[in-house]
Amino acid sequence: MARLQFTKMHGCGNDYIYMVATKTRPADPARLSIRLSDRRFGIGGDGLILLCPSQSADARMEMYNADGSRAEMCGNGIRCLARLAYESGVARRNPVRIETDCGIKTVWLKMEDGHPVAATVDMGPPILEGREIPTAADGRIVNYPLRVGERVENITAVSMGNPHCVVFVRDDTVFRLADDEFARLGRQFERHPFFPRGVNTEFILPVSTQRLRMRVWERGSGETLACGTGACAAVVAAALTGRGGPAAAVELRGGTLEIEWHNGAGQDGHVLMTGEAVSVFTGEVDVAAEDLSAAG
Repeated sequence: MARLQFTKMHGCGNDYIYMVATKTRPADPARLSIRLSDRRFGIGGDGLILLCPSQSADARMEMYNADGSRAEMCGNGIRCLARLAYESGVARRNPVRIETDCGIKTVWLKMEDGHPVAATVDMGPPILEGREIPTAADGRIVNYPLRVGERVENITAVSMGNPHCVVFVRDDTVFRLADDEFARLGRQFERHPFFPRGVNTEFILPVSTQRLRMRVWERGSGETLACGTGACAAVVAAALTGRGGPAAAVELRGGTLEIEWHNGAGQDGHVLMTGEAVSVFTGEVDVAAEDLSAAG
């Protein structure tokens, strides 16, 4: 048997199992993610994130959902990964540049007493062209009528490197749904044929033009307490539909994220996200020696 070290971290309750994979790495990280993410028989988490070597940045982010599926990006996850990279010595500067499956992201760490506690991430510009998100329609998907089950929902689709479906609600009914009821609702969107690669779905109640309340169903993980890319998509969607401004606090079940879309005259259209990056505990897990491989 061999042992793998891990760090459990979270951003607003969106929790992942992190491993430094600069020398050795799991041979099958998808299978390991399923095993370790189980909240009763494993460590428990929304998935597994590996800190890998990069040829073009300080580190590379490799992410697997709780069901073993590969994910392109996670806003809460990348803040924590930047903290881990800095504290483990993989990254020796601030800001930290992280290579992801949707490009290189820059993360500015907020320090207290010499330790990172929060971070701001440049998430890049949102993708608004339907086929690129991807969806099954051309053009911008803004207030688009989509039949879901026996009803029609007006949705706005945004990609922040991963696909999002934003649904604005008029009251807090969706926030009072029991977990199983919300799961049935979330799966209807996740598996909808309009989204050929599945979709993350955010249910948004605008409290004001500068504050949004959100409940989220994540593709491959189910309901999570927070979703950073989803919060970014929600602010973009609110601005596109006239429900909010370009900057807002997004209230999630696990905490609050500050989002700002630089989309004014002369701006580059990038979305900035600020939130906590919390280290919970460290430990080791036993794996068979044949389940490890050399990094790189």
